Amino acid sequence: MKILIIEDEIGLADALSQILIKQHYTVDTVYDGQSGLDHIMTGIYDLLLLDIMLPEIDGMSILRTIRSKGISTPVILLTAKGDVPDRVSGLDCGADDYVSKPFSTDELLARIRAALRRKGEVIQDEALSFGDIELNTTTLSLSCKKKELKLILKESKLLEVLLLRKQSVTSKEQIIEKLWGFDTEVEYNNVEVYISFLRKKLLFLQSSFRIKTIRNVGYVLEVVD
Repeated sequence: MKILIIEDEIGLADALSQILIKQHYTVDTVYDGQSGLDHIMTGIYDLLLLDIMLPEIDGMSILRTIRSKGISTPVILLTAKGDVPDRVSGLDCGADDYVSKPFSTDELLARIRAALRRKGEVIQDEALSFGDIELNTTTLSLSCKKKELKLILKESKLLEVLLLRKQSVTSKEQIIEKLWGFDTEVEYNNVEVYISFLRKKLLFLQSSFRIKTIRNVGYVLEVVD
C-alpha cells in the first residue's frame, strides 16, 4: 500500500514516514498543500494522511478539491484542532477519519488499517490470494499449497500491486509509480528484473499462477490449468 503524508511539521512527518515504512507501507512525504495536491492528482496513492493547517493550500481546501474531482482515495485528517465543529467540518468535506494531535501510534495504525479495509483493498490478516498462492504482506511470505518462501520487500510490493488489480493489466508506469514514486528516475528494466525474480519463485513453488506479459502494455495475472 502506498501512503502520502502531507504535513508541514517536518519532524512529525518524517517520524510518521519511518513508522509506516517499518509496517511495510510505501510512503511519500510532502510539507505544503500545493505539493500535496500535485502528488494526489497522480492517482498513485492508496491513502492520504492530511494535515489541516498547511502552507499554500490548507487541508480542507485540498479535501474539497479532490472530492469535487471524484477522487475517492481514503483521507485521514491529522490536526491539532480537536473540537467537535472541526471534526464535523472535516468529515463533511469528505474525510474518512480524523485524528487529533497528539495521537497514539497504535491508534493511527489501526485507523489506517480500518480505512484501507473500507476501501476494499486489503483483507483480514494482511493476506492476498489468487489461484493457488497466498501473499502475507506483513511477513513478506509467499505460499503455495504446502510450500512457502520469503520475498524481499520490493518483490512483495510488486506482487501486491498485481494481486490487488487482479486480472487487470498493470503497466510498467503504474508499477514504477506505486513502488518508487512518480518523480523517480527508475527505468523499465528495474520492473523487468523484479518480474523475473517473482516468476522464478512461482516456478519454485510449482504454482499454477503466472505473470503474463502483454506486449507494449504491461502485465496481467493468469491461472494456467
